Amino acid sequence: MESIKKYFPQLKNSQVEALAAMLDLYLEWNEKINVISRKDMEHFVQRHLLHSLSILKVISFKPGTEVMDVGTGGGFPGLPLAVSCPDVHFTLVDSIGKKIKVVRHVATQLGLANVDAIQSRAEDMPGRYDFITSRAVKPLPVFYPWVKNKIKKSSRHALANGILYLKGGNLADELAGLPCRYQVYAISDFFSEAYFETKKIVHLFH
Repeated sequence: MESIKKYFPQLKNSQVEALAAMLDLYLEWNEKINVISRKDMEHFVQRHLLHSLSILKVISFKPGTEVMDVGTGGGFPGLPLAVSCPDVHFTLVDSIGKKIKVVRHVATQLGLANVDAIQSRAEDMPGRYDFITSRAVKPLPVFYPWVKNKIKKSSRHALANGILYLKGGNLADELAGLPCRYQVYAISDFFSEAYFETKKIVHLFH
């Protein structure tokens, strides 16, 4: 957890301990169902915790912000963000029930009162959110139409309300045809580990 403390010195000891506890919880679940690949479990802190928290390098969520994490899978990036931002409400959405079961269990074990986990498709969710987060669920031209109408119009952050999407590789083709504005942040600007060399945060907004 030294890398977490290094990159996020603002986190309280209790928050770092909660993030550390996630490793044991996912190891336990992985024995029952394959939530996270074995290879990724060996690099859990880097590939799941740090990768999720990289979003906090481009935005500081204000208290009362509402975030929907779409295609959350086992709870990423939503759960690490929820641990780190207790004054922000996170709605974690996935269409696969067994994954939402895991998310609910982990959130309960960590005592996260700021998390709702819902089995649903993103396009069927009611309401609007300040930000939509997701991690490489689909190519952006597929993902964007699912959530474009789920974003609140009035913004109160330095970053405009929109989508914060974690994805790697060359995104030029995906971004070229999108009917919105965007800003791409290289995670390697924030973290020195080789794993992040090709990883990006894409901010999509109107």
